[in-house]
Amino acid sequence: MKEDTDLRKDFPILNQEINGKPLIYLDNAATTQKPQAVIDRLSDFLSKENANIHRGVHYLSMNATTLYDEARTCVANFINADHNDEIIFVRGATEAINLVARSFCNERLEPGDEILITEMEHHANIVPWQLIAGENGSRVVPAPITDEGETDLDQFESLLNERTKLVAFVHVSNALGTINPAKEMVEIAHRKGIPVLIDGAQAVAHQEVDVQDLGCDFYVFSSHKIFGPDGLGVLYGRKDLLNKMTPYQGGGDMIEIVSFDGTTFRPSPERFEAGTPNISGAIGLKAAIDYVTNIGWETIHKKESLLMNHANKLLGEIPSIKLVGTAENKVPVLSFTIDSVHPHDIATILDTKGIAVRAGHHCAQPLMKRLGLSATTRASLTFYNTVDEINQLTETLKEICALFES
Repeated sequence: MKEDTDLRKDFPILNQEINGKPLIYLDNAATTQKPQAVIDRLSDFLSKENANIHRGVHYLSMNATTLYDEARTCVANFINADHNDEIIFVRGATEAINLVARSFCNERLEPGDEILITEMEHHANIVPWQLIAGENGSRVVPAPITDEGETDLDQFESLLNERTKLVAFVHVSNALGTINPAKEMVEIAHRKGIPVLIDGAQAVAHQEVDVQDLGCDFYVFSSHKIFGPDGLGVLYGRKDLLNKMTPYQGGGDMIEIVSFDGTTFRPSPERFEAGTPNISGAIGLKAAIDYVTNIGWETIHKKESLLMNHANKLLGEIPSIKLVGTAENKVPVLSFTIDSVHPHDIATILDTKGIAVRAGHHCAQPLMKRLGLSATTRASLTFYNTVDEINQLTETLKEICALFES
């Protein structure tokens, strides 16, 4: 296990200046930076091992196939899937949700049926369901959240009925940091025989995920949210469900037999991985998971708790700042507003000091509407951030408040 003081050194991008100031990267909910171990692994693969998989008998192809299969095994172990073939590589969490929408949900929906989500969802867990609902006369129903940004479990349960064909919710809110009681929500839905998809894009970098313990039917996440390459995502699905689903993309490598009279498909995972996949991305994701595993969740939780508590204390002492999303159980995501200052102006001024944050609706416009806001500024932290960076963020925010109050 690495010592806490060594972690920041593993991320070369952090050792630079932006606008003449040392970079303070606080936009980890949008994408995480990549450790040298991941960068080196990608470089080694592309410079020494690159080949297509499953199609060649030469050494490079067979070796690349082995590496790709090892990446799938690594992901399965990381989230405690029961079988390697329950792991499907896609382009991101968004594509994973669309795959389930098209291949699982669309065939089950009839006019009047419902898909239950929550008011805190990312657009990626709203729009795919709306698209298929618009095609077959079903509808998407949002479960309410509280003013603190937590799912109202009583309301959630009351909305489940005989027309509910799927429940889909975010494990951790990208805009608020709220950690949903995912296991309890799955149990509530399963008592009524309703399958569940969990959007884990924001969860996997902050906490251990055990899909068997959660009991969910589908779980999705993206590599770039957990220190891996972009353009690569994961869909976990129960094996018995996946092998009954019709592929929503067709092409090479996902077939058993093709003729002009028809085609038969291979079982999961190949049936959902048409064409040449993102081989280097999968190998890079394995390197990222190995890196996180080597650090250990205890170290990550300790560091992130320290940072979040410090940031909450300092920001809470500034009268003009209103923290948005105050759930009791959350990851280190701090959304906030400042009286009379637009969030984009806050982010622009922070950038002049080398501080990278996100401003806007965070691809969660219905959530912003529920909270009576058009946008927030969001600082999202991870274990390579420091207490000093939080101090510098706070001092700059004080300067912004003073500037607009004068």
